[in-house]
Formats: sequence, structure tokens, C-alpha cells
Amino acid sequence: MHKLLELFWTFLKINLLSTSGPASAGLLHTEAVGKFMTEEQFVEAVGFSSVLPGSDALQLAMFVGYHAGGFSGALVACIAATLPPTVIMLGVSLILERIRGETWVGGFVRGLAPAVAVLLVITAARVVGETGWRDTWQWVLLVVSALALVWLKVHPVMVVLGAGLVGILIYR
Repeated sequence: MHKLLELFWTFLKINLLSTSGPASAGLLHTEAVGKFMTEEQFVEAVGFSSVLPGSDALQLAMFVGYHAGGFSGALVACIAATLPPTVIMLGVSLILERIRGETWVGGFVRGLAPAVAVLLVITAARVVGETGWRDTWQWVLLVVSALALVWLKVHPVMVVLGAGLVGILIYR
């Protein structure tokens, strides 16, 4: 029982102090190595959690929890790892539900729209800059995708899937 409480406190603390990803892995390394597992076992856990689909931090928590306390340890680590973000999201949802009728909220959202649009354009420009679109087909797909989204009002998911399928045909 002491080991399970220690696991719970460790993962609760890590998920309150970090935002997941590399930061939580570094913190978990400090907390877990020597207490719950060896350095080699931790490296193996990071490798497994990176290869599997889903949240690396949550998988790493369950791996360490299972290693330290079996199924119960994995369950406790999973609960402790998901508790802080769940409580935070519930709190934010409750606040948003209470203020959604306020007039300033609509203005705030309308003000956010241009900033979000600029962030998306900058991100797209960085992707293009890093990969260096020298291929004519990529530009053709860009124009066709834009026309499908703006002019034909095709659902974005369908445009992305269509572009991916065309990419498979062109670049196989």
C-alpha cells in the first residue's frame, strides 16, 4: 500500500509541475530511477512509450507504475497522471459555461481569430521553409486543396485525406 501511495504522489506531483512531454520525462527520471526502477529499465520504458501511439507521458506513467506495483501500480499511476489535467479542464469548462453569455467573451473570441489565423500561416510557412517545396506536385496540391476548401466548401477532413491519397499515388 505504501508503494501505491508513493506512486500516486509521484505522478500527481509530476503532472502538476510539468506540461507533459520531455519536461515530465525528465522529472520522472529524477523521481523514478533508483526508487521504482533502474536507469536501464527507465530507458526501455521511454523507448516503448515513444514507439506506441498515444500520449508518451501517460504510457510512461503506466509502464513505471506497472513495474513498481503490477496492475494496481499502473492503474494508480494512470489515475494520478490524468487527475490534474482532468480537474483543470473541468474547472475551465465550468468557468466558460458561466461566462459564455457575457458580451466581452464574444469580443474576445472575435479578437482571437486573426491571431490564430496568423499563427497557422506562420506555422505553414515554417513547414514549407524547412521542407523546401521544390516539387510542382506539392504546389498543385496546395492550390487544389485551397480551392476545394474555399470555393467548393469541401470538409477539411476530406481535403486532407484526399491530398494524402493523391500523395501516395504520386510519391510511391
